[in-house]
Amino acid sequence: MEANFNMLAKTLFGFEDLLAGELRQLGASNIETGVRSVSFSGDKGFMYKANLCCRTAIKILKPIANFTVRNEEDLYKAVKSIDWSEYMALDDTFAINGTVNGPHFTHSQYVALKAKDALVDQFRERSGARPNVDLKFPDLSIDIHINYNSCTISLDSSGVSLHQRGYRLATNIAPINEVLAAGLLMMSGWKGQTDFLDPMCGSGTMLIEAAMIACNVPPNLNRKQFGFENWNDWDPDLFDTIEEAALQKIREFHFTIKGYDKAPSAIEKARENIKNAELEEFITVEHEDFFKTEKTTERRLQMVFNPPYGERLAIEMESFYKEIGDTLKQNYPGTQAWFITSNLEALKHVGLRTSKKIKVYNGKLESRLVKYDIYEGTKKDRE
Repeated sequence: MEANFNMLAKTLFGFEDLLAGELRQLGASNIETGVRSVSFSGDKGFMYKANLCCRTAIKILKPIANFTVRNEEDLYKAVKSIDWSEYMALDDTFAINGTVNGPHFTHSQYVALKAKDALVDQFRERSGARPNVDLKFPDLSIDIHINYNSCTISLDSSGVSLHQRGYRLATNIAPINEVLAAGLLMMSGWKGQTDFLDPMCGSGTMLIEAAMIACNVPPNLNRKQFGFENWNDWDPDLFDTIEEAALQKIREFHFTIKGYDKAPSAIEKARENIKNAELEEFITVEHEDFFKTEKTTERRLQMVFNPPYGERLAIEMESFYKEIGDTLKQNYPGTQAWFITSNLEALKHVGLRTSKKIKVYNGKLESRLVKYDIYEGTKKDRE
């Protein structure tokens, strides 16, 4: 039986508990949350499963060495002491990504360069030749993390960031990151138990992630490749078994998932991406201006959306956010509405009381995920 080993899953700020919950549900052990990361244990099959099934992970790293380093010479010696022939051949390409925190090392690119020199020198001394760097499509991705004096060297089992699911080939001006979209949906409590609407759906990311959660579809099913597929111990039969087991857990969905956008080009892109994700039977998109729509279902409705913040799209923010509030209040009774924004000033003009406000980041933009409960009838009726 394959032995367990330690791994580290990277995520977005504020998503650590969500990711820990996902890993727990998938069967990981020794789970501990950090800052933008969760450490855990599992075997090789579980590493495949985590890459395939975690909605809020950006990377799954496999640490192979830990050293104390005080200067660049220590770093060079530490990297060179690893037998790299265990992990790659001379004709394999590689890339090194560095992150640093503390007073001794201040430039992550310099750390990556120094580590590259050590790895290349080891091969050159042993064989007289050196492997090549390929920053875009390396056979082996290596991650170096230095926190003060502690240096951890890991193999990146994911390769390209896990937010790149493989279904989104068409995008609009400000597409939302797939991991961010999935995390916001999970924070909103979305499990596929009601009808769903994204009234400003753009290229359809929120809709697709909502459908995958509702049907329990593995989020990275559409990816062309993972980093571990280039490793010496790659086991395609084991991966097929893991994938088949995940597909067996897909469930039926008995509600509707709908998207609106007032830009015909966005609707076209959304349809293309939904088709790529093979979710056309669950999602419909319509060319509509949200402010001219009303609720079309008698059932409870959940909304999660990503309106413009004024960062990249030039619109009159105060009146725009006021119109969001007015439309919700007047046209969408019996709705739980969530949206994310970094425009905290414009948020004041929605004119509705938030029932929840959660700090999140959209890229580098500090944002809020806000919730509005729109009740049916008047306050007097409810009482």
